[in-house]
Amino acid sequence: MRKEIVFYRLIFYIVMLYMCSGCTVMNNGKKKRGIFIRGDKWYYDGVVINRGAAAEGLLMNVRMVNAVFEDRSRQALEMEEKFDPETNADAFISLIPEYVAYGVNAFTISLQGGDPGYEGAINSAFNADGTLRKNYLERVERIIRACERQDVVVNLSCFYQRQYSHFSALSGKESIKNAIKNTVKWIAEKRFSNVILEISNEYQHGGYKNWPDGDWLMSEKGQLELIRLAKQYNPGLLVSTSGLGNGELHGSLIEAADFILIHFNITPIDNYPSKIGKLKKYGKPVVCNEDDKKGASGARALKQAVINGCGWGYMNYTTNQSFPFVFKGSSDDIEVYRMFSKATTPGNQFTE
Repeated sequence: MRKEIVFYRLIFYIVMLYMCSGCTVMNNGKKKRGIFIRGDKWYYDGVVINRGAAAEGLLMNVRMVNAVFEDRSRQALEMEEKFDPETNADAFISLIPEYVAYGVNAFTISLQGGDPGYEGAINSAFNADGTLRKNYLERVERIIRACERQDVVVNLSCFYQRQYSHFSALSGKESIKNAIKNTVKWIAEKRFSNVILEISNEYQHGGYKNWPDGDWLMSEKGQLELIRLAKQYNPGLLVSTSGLGNGELHGSLIEAADFILIHFNITPIDNYPSKIGKLKKYGKPVVCNEDDKKGASGARALKQAVINGCGWGYMNYTTNQSFPFVFKGSSDDIEVYRMFSKATTPGNQFTE
């Protein structure tokens, strides 16, 4: 009997250790380390994010998907301007402290990048069968570790609609599922404490129709299957997927996801209160991780999102995402970054 008790206790501890991998690792049994959620608020190392500020509990973020960019296409070899992926990543890493100083809590980094301003780029951390590419993942890890040292979250996005019809494009449903399995297992193995997962960038985007089994990937059923698969292989990982730029996400996905991920690109700022209000009823954190409004309009968008209880995500398409990628810290858009600072400074509160 005693041997059986010892055996079952051992199994229990092994299971608990596994479940605590990734984003919810326990720190000396006292508090959760890294990023986690309590109710509809975000916490890091046991403390609510942006405590005492207008953006308390909200994840204020910037889209830097092409910080890990590479292009293995023939056209890239013929470009007049030579590009080195490692130098590009280093340029971003060197500016992380400045972005953080202005109140950025998180960056979206993508395993398939984003639109670089031209078509045909072969930019993917996956092989066609869904296995991971070592060199690409090493670059991603460098950025994750640099963010971890600054207590900054990485929203790791897996799939981008333009990555199809090339030698490294995922070959179908099983390869897509393998890509998710391998990604979340890699996150667990690396014991990252600051990573959350986005299954697909704008899962309903028409670009996915060009993928093998794209109709499945674009469906709520397919996204639900992938969210559950990610949670199966890394139970402690916080997982979601993003909708189109209209600030909406299907109810079944909201129920399955750990947080609500939306885009606001085509959403008028005056519509933010109603869009966010419909999502807040689910009692989960609401995060916009893509809004292309800039300057005074971007600053107003940030403020309106925060007032209504939504973390806001800035996308500077022309500077940070279009080739050749430029990272200048707050100089990317000083009006927007000043508003980031106001939103995240303790004691500051916003009014209409």
